[in-house]
Amino acid sequence: MKNNKKDRFEFGKNWSRFLNSLSQERIDEAEKSLKQWLNVEDLTGKSFLDIGSGSGLFSLAARNMGAEVFSFDYDQDSVKCTKYLKKKFYKDDDKWQIEQGDVLDKEYISKFHKYDIVYSWGVLHHTGDMYQAFENVHDLVSDEGKLFIAIYNDQGRRSREWRRIKKLYNRCPRCLRGFILIPCFVKIWTPMVIYDFTQFKPFHTWRNYKSTRGMSPWWDVVDWVGGYPFEVAKPEEVFEFFYKKGFTLEKIKTAGKGYGCNQFVFRKE
Repeated sequence: MKNNKKDRFEFGKNWSRFLNSLSQERIDEAEKSLKQWLNVEDLTGKSFLDIGSGSGLFSLAARNMGAEVFSFDYDQDSVKCTKYLKKKFYKDDDKWQIEQGDVLDKEYISKFHKYDIVYSWGVLHHTGDMYQAFENVHDLVSDEGKLFIAIYNDQGRRSREWRRIKKLYNRCPRCLRGFILIPCFVKIWTPMVIYDFTQFKPFHTWRNYKSTRGMSPWWDVVDWVGGYPFEVAKPEEVFEFFYKKGFTLEKIKTAGKGYGCNQFVFRKE
């Protein structure tokens, strides 16, 4: 799948807004997530590759847990976000390296050694060639190492509709994007608002959203609607690909019938 640069959503712009409200609580939650998913208490002595580092939050969490971290992202603004966190918390630390790079660039990927933990949450489906990204990533995991990824759930027709919306949004002049965003915002949030009222907790999800997700509801919708390139996969399709590459599945959490991500932790045998 080929995509023009003009079709790509600028994820780093949104991550910059996220960092404006980053709290210690959110950092602690990121560390807790890594501990639970990777089934560890710390990462001392481990190497951690963050593919598509975004805000840099999980690179920071891995470094806090003792890992030697390498972070890269296609988006220059995301690279700046990650560098900002390093400068703030680990200035002049030689155990955290950050670069701009493309996971689809085989020449770039070939320079890496193998890592104990390869982490790429919600990234590979935005590359423009998800299965080539899978192909490039699997060989970066060391023997007995772990691969932690999250891939958008395939909803069939609904996923195809969202792909068209996302592509249209990125090709649309900025002054007209609100005409796409507002209906999508209503579509996404109306069921949650109705549910809260049925539970006699009006706007409970809205009020608690920022503390649990870290980004405002509006900017999260912008991130979702704008997120293009956009590919999806059924859980069994992801499992089958990595099983054939010599991985076993350690943990999985699916999105059910929703449009969120299916999350996987694989171990390389």
